[in-house]
Amino acid sequence: MLSFLAPILIATADATAAVEAAHGGDTGLIHTFGIDPKYVIMQVVSFLILTSLLYKFAFKPVLATMDERNKKIEDGLKYTEEVKAKLAETEKRQTEIIREAQVESQRILTEARTSAKNLYDKQVQEAAAKVEDMLNKGRQANELEHQKLLSEVRSEIARLVVLTSSRVLQKTLSAEEKSRLSDAAAREIASSN
Repeated sequence: MLSFLAPILIATADATAAVEAAHGGDTGLIHTFGIDPKYVIMQVVSFLILTSLLYKFAFKPVLATMDERNKKIEDGLKYTEEVKAKLAETEKRQTEIIREAQVESQRILTEARTSAKNLYDKQVQEAAAKVEDMLNKGRQANELEHQKLLSEVRSEIARLVVLTSSRVLQKTLSAEEKSRLSDAAAREIASSN
């Protein structure tokens, strides 16, 4: 570490000796101000030693720490930019997903409405068909009941006509005429149905 100082010390000592020899050992300016060349050389050497020690133990670690902090700050800024870019991408993707979800929900809602309407229409048609079928069966049952009642009424009327006629004619008609008259009335009533 101090190896670079040796040539400086030698050169300084040689320069001081040369100055003293040139002036005969008595330099006016140096003595006027009371400067002793030995002390100047020692102060220069001390300054150089102090400077080299400060550089090695103070400035160099401080500069290394500052470089390290600058690198960390740069890395932090790069990371921040990356995070901002990722955040922007995430927000963009989130917006896109929300938009897709809204479109999908509208599609599902439309399908559900269409399906519900189709089901409602189908059920209305089925109910209408059942009602119509029930009405037709009711009409048929009424018609059958009506026919049955008409038939019973005609039979009863025929029986009453025969009975009445036979009572009225009983005195004047024979049994054979009565039977023929009954049969004719029954045929007439049956043919009118």
